[in-house]
Amino acid sequence: MTKTPDRTQDAAAPVMPLGEHELGATATGSHHEPHSVLGAHEYGGAVTVRTLKPLAAEVCVVLPDGTAHPMEHEYEGIWVTALALEQIPSYRIRVTWSEGGTPIEVEEPYRFLPTIGELDLHLIREGRHEELWQALGAHVRTVDGVAGTSFAVWAPNARAVQAVGSFNGWNGRLHALRSLGASGVWEIFVPGVGDGDIYKFRILGADGVWREKADPMARLAEVPPATGSVVTTSNFEWTDDHWLAERAGQDPLSSRMSIYELHLASWRPGLGYRELATELTEYVTEMGFTHVEFMPVAEHPFGGSWGYQVTGYYAPTSRLGSPDELRHLIDTLHGAGIGVILDWVPAHFPKDEWALARFDGTALYEHADPRRGEHPDWGTLVFDTGRNEVRNFLVANACYWLEEFHVDGLRVDAVASMLYLDYSREDGQWLPNRHGGREDLENIGFLQEATATAYKRAPGIVMIAEESTSFPGVTRPTDTGGLGFGFKWNMGWMHDTLEYLGTDPIHRQHHHGELTFSMVYHYSENFILPLSHDEVVHGKGSLLRKAPGDDWQQAASLRAFLTFQWMHPGKQLVFMGIEFAQGTEWSEQAGLPWWLLEYPLHRGAQQLVRDLNALQAEFPALYQRDQDPGGFEWLIGDDAEHNTISFVRRDEQGDPVVTVVNFSPQPWHEYRVPLPEGGDWLEVLNSDAPVYGGSGVGNLGRVHAEPLPQHGRDHSVRLAVPPLGAVVLVPERLREG
Repeated sequence: MTKTPDRTQDAAAPVMPLGEHELGATATGSHHEPHSVLGAHEYGGAVTVRTLKPLAAEVCVVLPDGTAHPMEHEYEGIWVTALALEQIPSYRIRVTWSEGGTPIEVEEPYRFLPTIGELDLHLIREGRHEELWQALGAHVRTVDGVAGTSFAVWAPNARAVQAVGSFNGWNGRLHALRSLGASGVWEIFVPGVGDGDIYKFRILGADGVWREKADPMARLAEVPPATGSVVTTSNFEWTDDHWLAERAGQDPLSSRMSIYELHLASWRPGLGYRELATELTEYVTEMGFTHVEFMPVAEHPFGGSWGYQVTGYYAPTSRLGSPDELRHLIDTLHGAGIGVILDWVPAHFPKDEWALARFDGTALYEHADPRRGEHPDWGTLVFDTGRNEVRNFLVANACYWLEEFHVDGLRVDAVASMLYLDYSREDGQWLPNRHGGREDLENIGFLQEATATAYKRAPGIVMIAEESTSFPGVTRPTDTGGLGFGFKWNMGWMHDTLEYLGTDPIHRQHHHGELTFSMVYHYSENFILPLSHDEVVHGKGSLLRKAPGDDWQQAASLRAFLTFQWMHPGKQLVFMGIEFAQGTEWSEQAGLPWWLLEYPLHRGAQQLVRDLNALQAEFPALYQRDQDPGGFEWLIGDDAEHNTISFVRRDEQGDPVVTVVNFSPQPWHEYRVPLPEGGDWLEVLNSDAPVYGGSGVGNLGRVHAEPLPQHGRDHSVRLAVPPLGAVVLVPERLREG
């Protein structure tokens, strides 16, 4: 029981004096160090206590022994008293809000020490805090036995920072943060705040303007179009220890990788992370893919950006559920043996005034000069990665997704735009680097740091670059001057082969090099062959409709093309819908037209992709030596007249798999192809098989290699090669027993 207030024992205790300027700044929440005014402070052999309780009728300090000490109103809601004590005690504040009202006791936020240590602040200043999300943002914690949430934000040029939210009626003057010196970090611990509370930072910028900003380090945001940050903690228990241990021991270059790229919200509209954990896992497993690649899941305000204009780099989009529900999705995929790759967007961010742009009243995260700081193509801002703290923000963000969500890789978007200062800019619209060149040295350094740090901290992951130029060494180690990525999207292969696919067959003989040129440079980088979302949007139509001819010819061309992709050296990626020959351009609003699977040509395409994955899993020649020149040979690479190519892949034991692809609408009977060895060969896949919707031209499942030399080889075979089709052959001995 609280004791009666003692109005005499502190009569001689002196009150620490303060000037009107300090009191006024504190009362309005614009003081850079409110903890120096509010809270308890030793002064004159006693302890002065101040608290900010605007509109209160009575305020008391309650000590641990239960005694209550009345406070006097001092200035604009600030109350003060002096306690005749030698040391600062723990205490609570009792507030009566109206005359005759019932008093309530509350914790005082200004009595707590900083929740960020000196080491954290040092690492932040140096740009080396690889677990930045553990220091900054909102963290539910217990301090001195009091439960609450600590808030910390980097805003070095701010004059003042307040925490506003559902816990204080969005009245920021009640919870002004303190500046932690040269680090640029501001901090406060707010008792009683917990999971689900919505908040923002109200920042008095260097320009004298107050702005409400979402937390750059928020781990959850409100469902758009709302823009508040949300306090959250994770209670998820992972079950993928075995997966992570196995991953750490694998070499991605020699491992199988067949990637299904998807936009989570439109794969099956209406499903959230939890439902996707069941339905997506079942589908991807049944189709035989090894990985999924999610288009960006970090929070973004405009759904039509597909996640590529990020405002919440540490917050999975709340459109589909909670962060722990995303963890559940990833954990479930891992349990089924499916890896998870996330698209990551460090190249640019949107200009929304409530997010990162001019965060503390200055160009903080972005370059101040628009010649460096704005993307002319996208109307977005460019990160200033030459600044330690900004580089750290992004490097730590890569680690965050890899460690907190156990993802198995990051595909870095728009790398080309980061490498060149003149990317999409005319003369006079860009600034050269310190050597007078066009390379963006700061971004190159950032990418090297990001890849090196990611590989160091998360064994077995892959870092993948979407890079459309011939920049050297994208997938070479950083210690040899490379960017350090594990893989690079082969945009050249994609562009050339799709150009070929779109050419009328009568003219394809003049474009034969578009099919074969990729092998000229294939071993210069570690490649993924992408058929991504970028090829089925913005008026490009569907992959199916890129080929000329009627519906049957288009479906046959797509089947032959997909077979060529799977048999070609490199890892494979297809965007959702391609696997069942979607006939229309993808729309994030409409979702996928799953009803097409009622029709044979679409079911056939899906079955082919399923069988291609199964064939790849069965024969290591189709993935084991992707980066080894000894793993690939042309058998016939120059038969432009017949629009046909033949090649062999070999595994580490030298066992071969032969592919023959005919991009002519004419079947070739008695077509002679050299083989690497004699004996019986099995036709293990024919894209023209009736089960796929084809015409059935083939070799009845078996051929015999004759000792008839051709193209420098001792054996050859006469094949029936289907129109707009592909056949895959393996020696019968590989399936014996």
